[in-house]
Amino acid sequence: MNRAMHHIGPPLVALALLLGTWELLVRALAVPAFLLPPPSAIAQATADNASMLANGLVQTGFTAVIGFLLSALIGNLTAWLLGTFRILERAFYPYTLFLQTVPIVTVAPLLVLWFGSGTKAVAVAAFIVSVFPVITGTLSGMRAVDPNLRDLFRLYGAGRLAVLAKLEIPAALPQTVTGLRVASGLAVIGTIVGEFVAGFADGKPGLGIIVLTAYRQLKTDLLFAAVLGSSVLGLGLFASVQLLGHHLLRRWHPSARN
Repeated sequence: MNRAMHHIGPPLVALALLLGTWELLVRALAVPAFLLPPPSAIAQATADNASMLANGLVQTGFTAVIGFLLSALIGNLTAWLLGTFRILERAFYPYTLFLQTVPIVTVAPLLVLWFGSGTKAVAVAAFIVSVFPVITGTLSGMRAVDPNLRDLFRLYGAGRLAVLAKLEIPAALPQTVTGLRVASGLAVIGTIVGEFVAGFADGKPGLGIIVLTAYRQLKTDLLFAAVLGSSVLGLGLFASVQLLGHHLLRRWHPSARN
């Protein structure tokens, strides 16, 4: 209990001070609610719209997880392929930068044309935003393998696939986990932006649609509540990746021993 309070106590105190100061300043300065609502109003809006926010959280979370899992699977497969064949890396790695540099809002309309509005287009948007850190992290980890270890594997007659599976992939795991941590947050961002453009289908609005609706109706308290929900979603996905990384690395890597 004391150890837990040591870690969570200071953030909770800081949060209480922040919310208290926010509430007092907004009320003392008579700031219009449509500009900056007090935390009490945001809490009330969250309670009044709990069902809609919960459904939006589930919808956005479902789509973000799909996009994230796609980025984890395809990103790692791509990195393993590029890391195994240098000619492919030289030929195709520069084009993966496109996924990092292109603004997703410019691509999202095309995704709607190709996949239709709704979950498919939004999941692809989340994938495009989040796949590059996975490729970069895993590929960097593979490139950082000690050349002496590679020589040792070859000395004992290990083939290319054996070196990949038994040396490079395990050695790259810390960087892979780091890339997945970054991708987890980007997947939520990509999902929200995708919802802005791709809309929703089957009467299931996500948090991005709730944000847009609240903005157009000047319901700033509801807008803050939806933004808070998206932050909670991002933290939850990040924490899941962190837990997985700790489980995979705790027995042998220093980063997971804290």
